[in-house]
Amino acid sequence: MVEVKGLTKVFKNIRAVDNLSFKVKEGEIYGLLGENGAGNTTTLRMLATMLKPTNGTAIING
Repeated sequence: MVEVKGLTKVFKNIRAVDNLSFKVKEGEIYGLLGENGAGNTTTLRMLATMLKPTNGTAIING
């Protein structure tokens, strides 16, 4: 299970991810779609703990 609540990442004056919330239950498959610069890679890096979010939480298998 993945549960994301209010995930936000700000780089200087750029808000790359703004208040993202979602829940993926065990056995479900989701895709992350968006244009270049929409925050897709930043979101995945936060989920992989490569980046610390400015605000919010991400819980994986918790």
